[in-house]
Amino acid sequence: MASTDRLRQITEAVREAGQLSVAELAALTGASEMTVRRDLESLAAQGVLERYRGGARNLLLRGEEPPFTLRAEEGTEAKRRIAAEVAGLIADGESVVLDSGTTCLEVARALAHRRLTVVPLSLHAANALTGAPQLRLLLPGGEPRPGELALTGPLTEASLAALRFDTAVIGCCGLTAADGLTAFDLADAAVKRAAIASSRRVLAVADAAKFSRTALAFVAPVTALDAVVTGLDVPAEEAEALAAAGVSVRKV
Repeated sequence: MASTDRLRQITEAVREAGQLSVAELAALTGASEMTVRRDLESLAAQGVLERYRGGARNLLLRGEEPPFTLRAEEGTEAKRRIAAEVAGLIADGESVVLDSGTTCLEVARALAHRRLTVVPLSLHAANALTGAPQLRLLLPGGEPRPGELALTGPLTEASLAALRFDTAVIGCCGLTAADGLTAFDLADAAVKRAAIASSRRVLAVADAAKFSRTALAFVAPVTALDAVVTGLDVPAEEAEALAAAGVSVRKV
């Protein structure tokens, strides 16, 4: 099992059980107890769980978002395929507002060589775009969320309200035809709504796991989206429901 898959399995198991011993986690993952101990130290340093002698206990509540550093290592190949597809949908010369999140960070990397005007909504994406020779980079105001480095607050929302974009690339924590686009963080949801309101076209990016989840904060109904770019393993019933709502579903 790859280390990122093992870390995810350990995280989910501890979240479900509340706490587990090193021996239990070793049996679950098939890894040695020494490897599990190293994994637990890594996850504890990220604030995912609390380490105690002989095991670990959960720190994340069921409705909380896993840390950026952990999510950044999950499904990287799928995120890169999604990013490449999104880049192909954007024409040179467009103005683009680019949301925060790990998939949108891959989109930033895919756009770095393009002739575009881009407003990134996270410092991670801004860093990926800094120094791009043809790209015009505009930075909004706002307060970065710790870890995520997503820009939030009234300064971010005012910056977006003052501009008009050809395309918004929006990430999400949950996406279903019934509940729409949702986010874990209320301030993040407000920024996503402001980006959507200032854009002529909205492209949502979501891996398959997002379609089985509804987060706390409502962002927008699926009718606000022009297209969703996702993986091949998107649930068929959700893809069909999105298409019935007039949303183009692009699987890569």
